[in-house]
Amino acid sequence: MTLPVDIPLLFGVTWFTAFVCEYSSTRVGFPFGDYYYTGSTVGEELYLANIPFMDSLSFTFLLYASYCLALWLILPAEPVSRATGRRLLTRESLSWPVIGLTCLLFMLIDVVVDPVALRGDRWFLGRIYGYPDPGVYFGVPLANFAGWFVVGLIAMTVYRLLDRHSGTLPAFPHTIPAKDVLLGCGLYYGVLLFNVFMTFWIGEWLLGLAGCLLYVPVTALALLKRR
Repeated sequence: MTLPVDIPLLFGVTWFTAFVCEYSSTRVGFPFGDYYYTGSTVGEELYLANIPFMDSLSFTFLLYASYCLALWLILPAEPVSRATGRRLLTRESLSWPVIGLTCLLFMLIDVVVDPVALRGDRWFLGRIYGYPDPGVYFGVPLANFAGWFVVGLIAMTVYRLLDRHSGTLPAFPHTIPAKDVLLGCGLYYGVLLFNVFMTFWIGEWLLGLAGCLLYVPVTALALLKRR
């Protein structure tokens, strides 16, 4: 896969950022707001301090998928060639508009994921965390969504600074195959559709419809770009 990003480095920066922010939030309530892990999976999965490793790890591939979708929506495309297929120009791949849209999409998918994960005791996930004070959005505090944006912004900004530092990262190609970006978009929508399905499956129809409506404009823009 060819992308204008060093995937292992982006994953490492994102995981560390997410872990520090989760560690902070479960103690002082910043940046996600006040929440806690129940410890119900202790002995079944790896914990670092009181944070499940897999939970912090989930931020990495969701940010990567959000980045791919942002690239798809923003990067200009070259004319289709029989030999190479459609390709996207990478000169704006770490511009502030791309970073801003990445963080917005990263936060938006949590608006769908977090409320159904909070109801994990009604499906196979189990109740792994909770909020001392239920929030206004189906039990989730708005601060939690802001925290996701903050994590994305810190991780992408650090990566951008590393990219701007001469010699830190390899030179990336001027164009990338559109199909490689679309694989990341597929990951994004795979996570989204699974969580929407689980939302309807546990009978949370209003929550499921809210999630679907949130993605109407994003999906419409993505399909227009495909055409």
